[in-house]
Amino acid sequence: MTRKKKAAIFQKRARAAGPPKDKQAAKNAPQAQPPLKKQKSDARDAKPSTTSTPNKPADKQQQSQSQSQQAAPSAPPPPPPSPTIPFDPNERILLIGEGDFSFARSLVAHHGCADLLATCYDSAATLAEKYPQAVDNIAYIEGEGMRVAYEVDATNLGKSKEVKRGGMTEGLVGVEGGARSDDTAKARGRWDRIVFMFPHTGGKSTDVNRQVRFNQELLVSFFRSAMPLLSPSPPSPTPSTIIITLFEGEPYTLWNVRDLARHVGLKVQRSFKFQFDAYPGYRHARTLGNIEGGGGWKGEERAARTFVFEASDASGQSGGGQKGDKRKRKKGQDSDSDSD
Repeated sequence: MTRKKKAAIFQKRARAAGPPKDKQAAKNAPQAQPPLKKQKSDARDAKPSTTSTPNKPADKQQQSQSQSQQAAPSAPPPPPPSPTIPFDPNERILLIGEGDFSFARSLVAHHGCADLLATCYDSAATLAEKYPQAVDNIAYIEGEGMRVAYEVDATNLGKSKEVKRGGMTEGLVGVEGGARSDDTAKARGRWDRIVFMFPHTGGKSTDVNRQVRFNQELLVSFFRSAMPLLSPSPPSPTPSTIIITLFEGEPYTLWNVRDLARHVGLKVQRSFKFQFDAYPGYRHARTLGNIEGGGGWKGEERAARTFVFEASDASGQSGGGQKGDKRKRKKGQDSDSDSD
């Protein structure tokens, strides 16, 4: 056999036998994987856990606080402001235009007024017909030693003898510091407080403009008639005053009571909300008398305001003083004091 032939046979056998065992094992061994790149951790990529364990103690604390807040009683509302009473029981008080005299009775019974003259425009017979309840009120007032006068015209107060007599006591003249003899003499036949509650002319006209004009004329005439009856300024800072109470809103605001008073030499000392409940037993009486069934509204349910006027000083009564007042009002610097 030739040498080439032997070599060919040997190669054929070697191929049939396969590769060597070590080489085969190396071939079948798992190949090593390349190392993974290290990933950077990012908090933004982290997803929140879908389940979380609740903080039970905190929840219980919040729940208890909520329950305690609900169980705690709410703070009571602040008490309403004390009502303003624009007179003293020892002052000499003249009431004008009383209806059923329930206001005068309240002043005597609940405020202790000891020197009071209550007047009305009607005669005794007409009054009893318009306001039957007035008979009992007058009996009480006179039983307490106070006075009542009928047919007193608010626009001509000096015509009434009872009004001209003035108060029965010294009133403001007898306050601190005493009074000079000339002050006492001047105070005779005078009043410390002249009060007109809800003045109104009645149903003279259904036209609003005419009603406004009629009531403005009433107020101006009343102011002029009442001013000479005010007591002289006493040796104290409390001046004698004229007091008017009106309903708020139209048509009463159209009367311009402040300007009417300035026109005759008065100035507004102050104004304040009128409180009906400060005068127990007082019921608003309409000028035309009681209305069967009580009517469509009650005065006690409506907002009202009281204006307190005092005499202007010498400059205020002059033309220059009035111009000064107008200048202040244009600038919004009105010196009148308003309170609620």
